[in-house]
Amino acid sequence: MPIWRALGMAESSVKRMLAKGDMPLSRVDAICRALKLDFAELARRVADTQPLLAELTEAQEKAVVADKKLLLAAICVLSQWTLEQMTGSYRLSEAECIKYLAQLDRIGIIELKPLNRYRLKLAKTFRWRPHGPVMDYFRDNALLDYFSGGFDGNGEGLLLVHGSISRSLAPSFMERMQRVAQDFAQQHQADQKLADKDREGYTLLLAMRSWEFEAFAALRR
Repeated sequence: MPIWRALGMAESSVKRMLAKGDMPLSRVDAICRALKLDFAELARRVADTQPLLAELTEAQEKAVVADKKLLLAAICVLSQWTLEQMTGSYRLSEAECIKYLAQLDRIGIIELKPLNRYRLKLAKTFRWRPHGPVMDYFRDNALLDYFSGGFDGNGEGLLLVHGSISRSLAPSFMERMQRVAQDFAQQHQADQKLADKDREGYTLLLAMRSWEFEAFAALRR
């Protein structure tokens, strides 16, 4: 049966109603019944079709770095950690974690679901703003700590390559680096089924920019 008949309305009236996109919840409920679709399922499908964020706004990032425990929670959800993994790995109570998940939901990074589960609202290509609050925080507080390591452990390495290449080819190298980052993120997700003893935490840092060491630049003619 056509939906307009199930609603007891003329087809033209239904088209006008849908075109306006303005209808009471009672009408939405009636449409769901006509389609034999649960309202909660409809809401989930709508949420799943929303575009994922490739970047946060300046205000969203400021909110994240305003509380270092909230920043930690944000990094954890980017890695798709469960509530149990957060409380088991860090000195965070369950109540604190739930509070921070709720804040991340309000900021727009996740959609918090029942039983403290969540859906990440960030695209696979997501990155922090290059000169935003989060990257500024890591430059000031984490960069030297990261590079102070020997990079000589199992599965570790540091490659420093300098060269001059065609400007037209540079974007293709960035695309390859982005694919490596996506592969790393996807492997992380796939390996969550493994036991903790079979996994190790790694931080992959990929970078490429037009740059010359300041001491060398000072010697240029």
